[in-house]
Amino acid sequence: MKKVFPVIVLLITLSVLGILFIQMSWIQNAISLKKEQFQREVENSLVTIRESIQGRFIMKSGIYVPDEESKQFNLRLSFTSEAFSKEEIEEIISSTLKKYNIKQPFEYAITNIFNFPISKSDGYSLQYNSNAYPIRLTPENSIYVETLYLYIKEDKNYIIREMAWMIVASIAFTTIIILAFALTVRTLFNQKKLSEIKSDFINNMTHELKTPLATISLAIDALTNERVIHDSDKIKYYSTMIKDENKRMNKQVEKILQAARLERQEVKLNLQELDAHDIVNKVAGNLSLQILEKKGKLDLTLNANKHIIMGDEVHFSNIIFNLLDNAIKYSKDNLHIEIETHNNADMLAIKIKDNGIGMNKETLSRIFEKFYRAHTGNLHNVKGFGLGLSYVKDMVEAHNGKIKVESSLGKGTAFTVFIPTV
Repeated sequence: MKKVFPVIVLLITLSVLGILFIQMSWIQNAISLKKEQFQREVENSLVTIRESIQGRFIMKSGIYVPDEESKQFNLRLSFTSEAFSKEEIEEIISSTLKKYNIKQPFEYAITNIFNFPISKSDGYSLQYNSNAYPIRLTPENSIYVETLYLYIKEDKNYIIREMAWMIVASIAFTTIIILAFALTVRTLFNQKKLSEIKSDFINNMTHELKTPLATISLAIDALTNERVIHDSDKIKYYSTMIKDENKRMNKQVEKILQAARLERQEVKLNLQELDAHDIVNKVAGNLSLQILEKKGKLDLTLNANKHIIMGDEVHFSNIIFNLLDNAIKYSKDNLHIEIETHNNADMLAIKIKDNGIGMNKETLSRIFEKFYRAHTGNLHNVKGFGLGLSYVKDMVEAHNGKIKVESSLGKGTAFTVFIPTV
């Protein structure tokens, strides 16, 4: 999985980049084709304009032309745009451009062989000649040479506006593809993370259940020993051992079931008025032996004036227990735990601070994730499923409270629980 995952991400990334490149190339080509199409339409319209002007000139002159050859002969001899008013020429140009679906404003000029204007629109400037579309109005070999210059006032964004729906649709679908890509990669990361969590959980669970099972197996083997069967003290000793290890296994299984119930939101709190200071003292007293075994000390500074809360005694006790148990688990030499309480507006703040191994930023951002366990470096005696702090956070929030954590690697950790007071 570790080798396949980067390959999948790389292939998807290359595919998306390829699609983006193709889309951009397609849009550029489409714009170029649209420009070419526009130019062809203008050129075709110029041919039609010339034919319309020549046809109207023949009609105006009253000359009978039985065929095309006669028409061209008369045009070569006598055609001149001076036969038309400025309004007539503008009307011919305007109607023809509409026919070809060219809606932009235009200016025109008709010049003689010396490039001198014979007729032009009011807004036409000679500077337009370089960008205007020219067409000769007189036939080849004419006595006079007249050229029409048609200047289309092209808006720079006209082509883009014409293709707006195609561009918008292309961008929309490309965005959808990118979002789908991002979602796919995110899902892959989540799946990878879940796979790692599952593996860690299975390893932890196997370790946690294997030890008591091995102890129970040894105790049962001892009970079948001939020398033990007749010794009531040893039978009692090994029976107690089996009972304790069975309790330990049940406790571990209960943790997993409790986590499942929390996830399904099936846990119901039995809320009642509790003295938080009493519970803190009671839990601290229960863990005093473990602290002494570590040659540590526990300082209580319970300064909160308001310490009555609405809570579930079992779950609130578990919150304090889990935080203290973590402080003991992840301790180093000269363990020192401090528990302080104070009031913050209508909240009771309970701060549990230790001088343990601390946490880095990555661990700090993930400690409340289910089944996540911090790396303990050289400490290999830390057991559990990684459910303790996840449970603490869920229970604190179930009590309408919040939890804050501060930590420095090698210097210790401080958890602060805020619970509403009565």
